[in-house]
Amino acid sequence: MTIAPYIFGLAAALATLAGGLLALRFRQRIVLILGVTSGMVLGVAVFDLVPEALHLARGHWNERALIAFVALGLGAYMLLDRVLAQGTWMPRGWHTHLGPASLTLHSLMDGLGIGLAFQIDVQAGWLVAIAVLTHDIADGVNTVSLCLAARSQAAAQRWLILNGAAPLLGVLLGLCIAVPPAMLAPLMAFFAGVFLYIGACELVPRSQTLHPGLRTTLACIGGMALMFAVTSMAH
Repeated sequence: MTIAPYIFGLAAALATLAGGLLALRFRQRIVLILGVTSGMVLGVAVFDLVPEALHLARGHWNERALIAFVALGLGAYMLLDRVLAQGTWMPRGWHTHLGPASLTLHSLMDGLGIGLAFQIDVQAGWLVAIAVLTHDIADGVNTVSLCLAARSQAAAQRWLILNGAAPLLGVLLGLCIAVPPAMLAPLMAFFAGVFLYIGACELVPRSQTLHPGLRTTLACIGGMALMFAVTSMAH
């Protein structure tokens, strides 16, 4: 077995940590960071996860079924988000951790994808790994931004460490377990729906509330354009 997947897993972890540290370093510019982050999260969903799901679905799922999984992800996350927001039975501050936890799970899936791809074919593994690396810095930025938006720097640091470890753990899992290839497409589509909700219903309104101006809107559009460019180069 080549050591390439382990190297890529470590590189993905370092890229995630680098993005998060940048967000912590410039947290005084949280309004603009949130604007860019909201666009990046939406861009990951639209330009990365949905196209990847469509690609993986060939021979297994039709397009309408995949769109249903996107809607399922959005609806399930919305329900969970609102139940936690209103639930007095939950520990105080738990709602702060929902978004970063979703991003960390996505990073775990990224690493899992690398490991599975290398099991199938070395060339496929390289392609998946490069695609993952192109947006892992954004994952770190997004994780920290969500926590800082809730005014919790301690949570930002903890989730950044977990998110940084997630891709490497995912690679190890991907090399050890077998996930049915037919399930990868709906998982990608489900996460696309989750990211659409996080970007459109959490980050965009939060950034606009903090700074209701054109600059925040342009930052969001810039974040989407950045992810379009990054994912276009990766694919």
